[in-house]
Amino acid sequence: MLTKQDIIAEAARLNFADIGFTSAEPFVSQKEYLLKHQEEYGWAEAVGLGLLAGTDPKTILAGAKSIIVVLQSYFEESFPLEMERHFGRCYLDDDRVTKDGLALKIKAFRKFLREGGIDSKVPFNLPHRLSAARAGLGTFGKNCLFYARRAACESSFVFPIALVIDHEFAEDEPTVSRGCPDWCRNACVAACPTRALKGDGKIDPRRCISFLTYYGEGLTPLELREPMGMNVYGCDRCQNVCPRNINWLTQQKPLNPRVSAKAANFGLAGLLHMDKPYFVQNIWPHMFYMSADDLWRWKMNAARAMGNSLNPAYVADLIRAFRENPDERVQCMIAWALGRIGNKEAMAGLEEFSGDSTGMVKEEIEQAMAGRVKSEE
Repeated sequence: MLTKQDIIAEAARLNFADIGFTSAEPFVSQKEYLLKHQEEYGWAEAVGLGLLAGTDPKTILAGAKSIIVVLQSYFEESFPLEMERHFGRCYLDDDRVTKDGLALKIKAFRKFLREGGIDSKVPFNLPHRLSAARAGLGTFGKNCLFYARRAACESSFVFPIALVIDHEFAEDEPTVSRGCPDWCRNACVAACPTRALKGDGKIDPRRCISFLTYYGEGLTPLELREPMGMNVYGCDRCQNVCPRNINWLTQQKPLNPRVSAKAANFGLAGLLHMDKPYFVQNIWPHMFYMSADDLWRWKMNAARAMGNSLNPAYVADLIRAFRENPDERVQCMIAWALGRIGNKEAMAGLEEFSGDSTGMVKEEIEQAMAGRVKSEE
């Protein structure tokens, strides 16, 4: 049977950033928290994430006795600024669909365990961050993210990957605590544009920009559109301002060639006009939380980002997209974006569309035009 040191050595050989061990005891506090905050987290059960079931490792593996947590650091290479401007960094080199990077390492690690007589499961719904803290790998921030204790300059740019196994190993000393320095005056909370962060390590996920970009229901509420800024999929604001991340953020990094090669596919205009074949081939393999049935949300997010750019160069694309896209949610956001840019060409487009529009679209157009008139007074 494999020893703990054997497993640690294999994790190092596979270039995982760190490894820790904890028990397979249920995550009682996490379950209690989820049950108490169903208003904020009920959506997760509705979309099938199964967070409540994931609080008991034995629902994942009947013979569960321990949990191994490995850390994968990311943002080890730099990304083109046009990608970082619109997309969360953790998604830019994500291989959960293509399975040509991290997935191969996890597969090799599980093969090593299996050949050593250990069965494992890699659940998506286990509390991965809490597992990592319980395994002594790091602490939490006021932004609710997990921060490594030894890896990636002790930053939050790590993925905890939990493996539930059927063999018992000695537990590592847990580090379930908040590790923010006393002198930090809630930089992440103050920087959150949509006020998702509530302080004291609490978050309303329904207001988080990441949630809003890929799980938000319907047309983005008016009061959140401008604060969401240029984000199309994900957000790094609370990580960018965190003093605990400065050392990792300021390191010189080579340019990631894989992300650079696909950057042209993710331009705002391309996203706004894309059809399903384009999406399936170029976008979904890298950013998959939204399916081909959710193209309207991608286009709505792209239109919002265009509006928040205040760049008149996007007006022609917005006008064209309004004409070619029948989805009312997309048309509403395009109207808002045109009103936000507000130049002569944008206002002429709104005037044109107003005559044939009805319902929520016409209301958005009227609001956009009124907002422009008001700003000139």
